[in-house]
Amino acid sequence: MRIRIIGLPMDLGQSQRGVDMGPGALRYAGLFARLQRLGYEVEDIGNLDVPVRDNLVNEKELRYLPSIKAVSEEAYRAARRAVEEGWIPIFMGGDHSVSIGTIGGVTHHEPTGVIWIDAHGDFNTPDTSETGNIHGMSLAVLLGEGYQELVDVGRPGAKLQPSDVVMIGVRELDAEERNRLRRSGVGVYSMRDIDERGIGTITREALSRLSHLRRLHVTLDMDGLDPGEVPGVGTTSPGGLTYRESQLLMEIIADAKRLTSLDIVEINPILDHQNRTAKLAVELAASVFGKRII
Repeated sequence: MRIRIIGLPMDLGQSQRGVDMGPGALRYAGLFARLQRLGYEVEDIGNLDVPVRDNLVNEKELRYLPSIKAVSEEAYRAARRAVEEGWIPIFMGGDHSVSIGTIGGVTHHEPTGVIWIDAHGDFNTPDTSETGNIHGMSLAVLLGEGYQELVDVGRPGAKLQPSDVVMIGVRELDAEERNRLRRSGVGVYSMRDIDERGIGTITREALSRLSHLRRLHVTLDMDGLDPGEVPGVGTTSPGGLTYRESQLLMEIIADAKRLTSLDIVEINPILDHQNRTAKLAVELAASVFGKRII
């Protein structure tokens, strides 16, 4: 019943500026107090240090790889430390490249199942990416592919096995990324699967696929939801999860009582309306940590 909030204001993994303000938006939306009302002991240790992009002119052609590696190492240590000290960490991004460090750290001592909620595959490598943006490579890195500097963050090699990961809400993939994901062994539920079978069935099946693992991490990319629900994301994709689908997804995960860590990423307050996206993220966090209607 102890939650540690950790800010990761990373905006180096993508070209759209503004996601570095995501942690502040979540704090302003009342994440701390919302979790306290559910009965948790909560501490917020502030933000980890992330360099300002404008000061990294020498890294621009490198896609800010050296700084992303450094921040990922720090995130790894913070995640590992939280688990060792008995806290459930919530990592507030920042872009989705933060998951390289957060998931790496929470898996340091024990394999952990990951539910990856996202419109995108994040399964590119430097050879397949159409943009070169590292936030689109996070899952590939965690499975041991891509920049070796990132693959070896925290400890050498892959941090996850394909059978440890289930993706939900996918609907926008690069051509070669699609081929790679099909061959990977990762469980993938697209929006078509959700439309045809329903989010309740999909979520229970996803949890069953991860039943060989005691611990569970949810990485919630807010662009997994429909942009009509969450305007404050930088890489919008129409046709995503509705508010109610997202809530049910989180409620069913909460029922499993296996959640041990959480990412909330890709909130961009510059593009938002009255902090709507962060407010919804706070409610989803409350649901995954046990908020009930009755």
